[in-house]
Amino acid sequence: MSDPYRDWLKARLSVELGVREAEQAVQGAIQRRGWPAMRTLGPRDVVAVLQDVYALMQGTYGDARADKWLESTTLDLARFAETVPVPAQPTPGPIAPAPGPVKWGRRAHDLPLLLARSHAEIAGRSLSAIRQNPDLRALERAAEWDVQATQAEVRRWETEEMLSKLRADHARVEVADQVAAAVAQSELLQLNVAELEEASRAGQPVAGQLAHTRLMASQTAAFLDAFTPLIDLGDADTPLTMLDIDLNTARFSLGVPLHPNVLRARHTLNYALWQSGEAGESAPQVAQAQRALHAAQQEAQAQLDATLGAARAHQVALRDLAAKVEILERRALQVSQLGADDLSLARVRLEWRQTRSAARVQAHRLEEAVRLLEALVSEGWGSG
Repeated sequence: MSDPYRDWLKARLSVELGVREAEQAVQGAIQRRGWPAMRTLGPRDVVAVLQDVYALMQGTYGDARADKWLESTTLDLARFAETVPVPAQPTPGPIAPAPGPVKWGRRAHDLPLLLARSHAEIAGRSLSAIRQNPDLRALERAAEWDVQATQAEVRRWETEEMLSKLRADHARVEVADQVAAAVAQSELLQLNVAELEEASRAGQPVAGQLAHTRLMASQTAAFLDAFTPLIDLGDADTPLTMLDIDLNTARFSLGVPLHPNVLRARHTLNYALWQSGEAGESAPQVAQAQRALHAAQQEAQAQLDATLGAARAHQVALRDLAAKVEILERRALQVSQLGADDLSLARVRLEWRQTRSAARVQAHRLEEAVRLLEALVSEGWGSG
């Protein structure tokens, strides 16, 4: 079987490293990841190898040259992925076996993944049948795009499942943060009540302020009574997740050609070309498929840009809030060392809890966006 992505990768790396060193870089990356030696590479596998070479170039040539090389190489890879499908291993067995009955009682969000996996299996079996039938060999390229599109759809729903679990974990910690902030607020309110009661006994006109503070204290206590049993307060003290990632658009350029909708539209175009016969690109169905592909690419680009924009905004907000958290930590230490009153210390602690909670939300949203971006193009780019 042909291995066009491996050939492209070797040719590209040979320019920078030399032929022998390029071969060693590819083999080394394959061995480190435990892949089969003769594994047919796809664009996401190429990204993994580029990670290794990028790290090597940083140490040898410096960040500037390594970054420039990575950007141009990734953009070229994205263009290559637009025209060359991943050589698919056909699925053995009959072309489309009747699926078994779906058991009732499954969670609703499991069903799209089951459906996507079924479509991927059928597409693989269809490709096998096409390769074995000389009369259908002209359909092989369209069938390869079909396999890649169905596999991308499986990946889409696997990513949704991963993100669902991640968001649930994040929600648990964020609620713990809210409860911890409420604890700090309760402590401050109790001190405020005591201070106002003392002022009232001294004849100061603070009746309205005292009544309002007591009301706030009782509301906070009710909140704590309801939520404290539901969470582990220790979760609020877990360190903030500070992802150090370069959200360079070029790194995620594969998110467009590998988008399931784009791959599906490219399969439709190739199928239309096969149907059109000698008419080729002048056939109406081909022109329609080309327009649909262009629309799918624009939509995928818009989704990628929106995710990158959100990730960058969360990254900036996180950095600002994390800096404020550090300032408040130092202030709390200073207030404690100077022997300040309990009320002053309680105010700083509450502000610290509230700021840390806000930073946590930004950290979680950034992590979710980055994990989604990684899933578009590779596995574990950010953790390299």
